[in-house]
Amino acid sequence: MVAPPPEQLVSDIGELVSLPEACIRINEMVDDASCSAEDIGKVISSDPALTVRILKIANSPFYGLSTEVDTVSRAITVLGTVQLRDLILASSACKAFEGIPNELISMDDFWYHSIFCAITARKLANSCMLGRGEALFVAGLLHDVGQLVIFNKRPVDAKKVLLRSKVTHNESALHLIEQEIIGFDHTEVGAALTRQWKLPPFLQECVGFHHAPSKATIFPQEAAIVHIAQAITNLAGKHSLEGDDSGAIDESTWKIAGLSKAVIEETIADVEAEIPEVQAMFST
Repeated sequence: MVAPPPEQLVSDIGELVSLPEACIRINEMVDDASCSAEDIGKVISSDPALTVRILKIANSPFYGLSTEVDTVSRAITVLGTVQLRDLILASSACKAFEGIPNELISMDDFWYHSIFCAITARKLANSCMLGRGEALFVAGLLHDVGQLVIFNKRPVDAKKVLLRSKVTHNESALHLIEQEIIGFDHTEVGAALTRQWKLPPFLQECVGFHHAPSKATIFPQEAAIVHIAQAITNLAGKHSLEGDDSGAIDESTWKIAGLSKAVIEETIADVEAEIPEVQAMFST
């Protein structure tokens, strides 16, 4: 059986973009009741570079912990295994795409957009008392990774998509233009990549349905939050609160998310203040 185009695309890029073995193992262990926090700590500690990144993140102003986190075991105690897994996924994914060849867009701009969306999703999750702030942060950070795969594997088509989107002046229609030109869009490619990486189903749905949250079957509220977060991110990029993206959000999506449009202006101001902290947190 021939793999669907998105699956083929992420399969072809596998050698170039992959998660470290420790990250994959930790992801599996967190959901395994037979694995203890001590077991997980040993796997993290076996990867010195990962250990350094996690301790840097745990001690960043973004988390504002009252005491220094100087060991992996302390990080697990303070943050918990699930939240720590989410941070490991986030930092590892950023590192994985660090060296991917791309001549179509600025990677600084791409990650600025992704980080803005990540912080926004975290804030929105906290606003509606969902209690999954760190997981939504990761979902926001990874929501557009499918674009990077397309840029690398289908550069000619990707250039056509970007040129047409500039003509329409509508970033929110980018996935529709991808469907017309390529036959699939970055959400399908991103979802295929999360499946290949065996990331939690929660992340698979948020990445795969962030442009169509009503299609999410297991985590519609989370997908709706990422949808709203990316719309707010696009809106902030236009330096206007009157852009099309917030208006393009269907009222049912606000209802699914448990939010209202009143969060937009306050969220943009708060996120812009936190961007430097998070950029520093993920820098090497």
